[in-house]
Formats: sequence, C-alpha cells, structure tokens
Amino acid sequence: MRCLVTGATGYVGGRLVPRLLAAGHEVRCLTRDPRRLRDVPWAPKVDVALGDVARDVGLAEALAGIDVAYYLIPAHGQDPIEDADRLAALNFAIACEAAGVQRIVHLHGPQPAGREAGDIFLRCAVPAVVFRAAMIIGSGSASFEMLRYLTERVPVMLAPAWMRNRVRPIAVRDALRYLVAAAAVFPPPVNRAFDLGGPDVLAYVELMRRYAQIAGLRPRALVPVRGSAPWLSAHWVGLVTPVPHRVARPLIDGLRRDAVGGEHDIARYVPDPHDGLTGFDTAVTLALRKIGAGDVETRWSNAAVPGAPSDPLPTDPSWSGGTVYRDERTRAVAAPPERLWRVIEAIGGDNGWHSFPLAWSVRGRLDRLVGGVGLRRGRRDPARLYVGEALDFWRVEEIVPGSLLRLRAEMKLPGRAWLELRALGDGRGGAVYAQRAIFLPRGLAGHAYWWAVAPFHAFVFGGMARNIARAALAGS
Repeated sequence: MRCLVTGATGYVGGRLVPRLLAAGHEVRCLTRDPRRLRDVPWAPKVDVALGDVARDVGLAEALAGIDVAYYLIPAHGQDPIEDADRLAALNFAIACEAAGVQRIVHLHGPQPAGREAGDIFLRCAVPAVVFRAAMIIGSGSASFEMLRYLTERVPVMLAPAWMRNRVRPIAVRDALRYLVAAAAVFPPPVNRAFDLGGPDVLAYVELMRRYAQIAGLRPRALVPVRGSAPWLSAHWVGLVTPVPHRVARPLIDGLRRDAVGGEHDIARYVPDPHDGLTGFDTAVTLALRKIGAGDVETRWSNAAVPGAPSDPLPTDPSWSGGTVYRDERTRAVAAPPERLWRVIEAIGGDNGWHSFPLAWSVRGRLDRLVGGVGLRRGRRDPARLYVGEALDFWRVEEIVPGSLLRLRAEMKLPGRAWLELRALGDGRGGAVYAQRAIFLPRGLAGHAYWWAVAPFHAFVFGGMARNIARAALAGS
C-alpha cells in the first residue's frame, strides 16, 4: 500500500513510519517543516511532502497516488483553536475524497476535539477507521509524561475528582500494531470507530501509585478533594512539570469522566497477540527502560529496526522522556589524542581524579556513612581499564580504546548517574577533551540533590576538565 502519514514529526507518527516501511508499505510524510525529519534514519526511505492541513496547502500533491491516509495530527481542544482543528480535519477529508484515497485512518485521545475530527472522517465519502485511545503508555506520549512528572515530582498532592475516574491505558506497541494493520486488513465497507485499550482498567490515582512502585519511588500520598477544576489542574501541571498547560488541559478534560471504552470489536479484524495485550506495569517498565547513559539520549538510529516504540525519538517534544540533568564541558588540548587518552584511562584510584581532592574524599566518606562503597575500591591496574570492573565508586560501563570512557555511579544516590570522558581529534594534530556528567533523578529527592550539589560543579567538574587537559599537555 502507498501510505501518507501526517504528524510524522509527532509522537505516534514518528514511530509508525518505520513500522509501515518494515511491513512493506511505501510511505510519504506530510509536514510543514521537512527539517524536523532530517535526522531520523528512515528519512531516505520515504517521500517528504511540504504542506499544511490547517491552511489546505499541498494536500492535493501529497495525496496523489495514495491508498491509505493517516491523520495523526493532535487536536488542541481549546477555543478558539477548536474551529481550526475542525477545519483541518475537514480539509483533509475533502482532499482525500478528491484524490481517490481508499481509506482514512485516525487516532485520537479522549478529548472532545479529537472525537469531532473522527466524526468528520466517518461522515465523509472515504471509508475511515477511527481509533479511540484514552491513554498511550510510552516515553514521549503526552499523557504518560504528565503521569510520570506528577508522580516523580509531587510526593504529596491533592487528588481532584478527575483523578478518581477510571482509564484503560494501552501500550504504544499495541497501538502501533493496530495502526499498521489498518493499512491492509480492514475490508472496504468498514467505516467505524474502535476503542483501543490494554487489559488493565485503573483510576488515575492508582496509575500514579503503580508508577511510583515500578519506578522505585516511595508511596505517593494522594489526598482526595471534591470538584474537578480541570483548568486549575492544568495550570498546576504546567507549574510543577515541564508539560505545558496547553498540552495538559485537553488531557485532563478527557479524563473528567471514565475513559475505559465500551467494546473490543477490533479483535474481529486484528486478533490479540498470543500472549495477550501489554499490561500497564509492563508498558511502564518498557517506557522507563534506559540501559546506561548511552540510552539517556536514545535516538531511533540507536535501536534495531523496527526499533523500540517506547524509546524517545529526536522529534519528541523537549519536555518528554523524563528529566535528565547534564553538566557538559570541553577543552582544547595542544597534544595528540592518544596522549589525552592515556590520562583519561588512568583516572581514579591512586592516580586521583584531577579535581579538588578534598571534595572527592568527602563524597567518598559520606557514601560509606550511608552504606555505599565509597572510594575504597580503587582501581585494578594503574593504566588499563576493562568493561565491568570497579573504579572507586564507579563501574566501567563502556570503553572504546582511544576514544570513550563511560562510568556508571555506584555510590548511594537518589537517582542514577554517569560520567563520560572522551578524547577527540581536532583535525590539526591536537585533541579536544569532552566531559559529560549525567544524572537521572528519582523523585523529589533526586531533583533536590542535583540542585544542592550544582553550585560545586564548577570546582569539581570544571577543575577536572582543566587538569586533565593540563596533564595531557604535560605528557603525564
């Protein structure tokens, strides 16, 4: 099938495209800004059409020769944008009819504006399959990120009435499975909406409690209060999390009533997997998967095709993927990269950390006081390191000889931390030293810890960068 995907720079669309390609379909992406697709690895395999659904620009050209058209543009659901949402859906429906498209596929959440777009497609002349998903679980999904941030950052909070309503979330991998199937398995007469959801039906407060347990957080205290006030809740979300108010408001509006769906008719056309649909706990575990610092900034190019749908993508919004704190520093070194590398590989143990010895000693002693390993493990060899061995209160997670040393912290922390040291050539015989400290906070204590120690980073990490560069220059 020849498929057009709108919203390919969005959460679902960016994960759908490579799966359509893997299923043997030809794909064209409609976008207002082709530059946003420049860095995705599947870009050379698709046609990119410039256009704007809201302004009815480029639709005829983008839909020419298309069999199945995916409408994955999220609805804003707030006045006066509601009229623009309806107009965009109507423009798309008319253009699909004029182009002779065989099917429209649409996915929307529980918000009313999304349902309106679905109704428009179901009333047009082109058969449509409309999927209704109350909540998609995957790193980058707006509804999941709101759940993630609220749970991690607010250990005690008031729970308005909408938080006690039930929802039936679906893992992104299952939602994508249905979307891919929609390109081929539905017979032409099918023109209807289908409810999508996983095996679990839970109140939002229970979702927060289950998330906290899976993420290793202390139990959250949720105090029930009367009333909903979704506008106030949306402002609260915007205040305490990176999720913008304009994104949170339609999500909360959609949860003002139970969002559990009333049927599972989709199984008549796309049978459930042999091991069943993905449960909430498993979906959250997959969404939180970060195997070392290399996956903190997970890109689609780092995953095997068709990839891990729960992982973040380059096109995901900046507030998705959970909080990641970084301290990054670079220094030019007038010495060959191999000399810089010798200094990097020899770091730690009796050789020291090239930075404010008292601070490292105090940190090691504090770690031992709370039951950690401290600095007592030292290093096995004064000049060579291997993956998996201990290095003071770090563990060597990755080493690329001559280029990269990545250490994973094993001290007691309210979160997870890595330290990356790199030796890069500057193309002129010299070197560039690149240093990156990464911290993934766990709960409110993790955020407090980072900001408490941040004022000392200039002394600790800044001093390390300067002294490593000096040591390489001196030939030590």
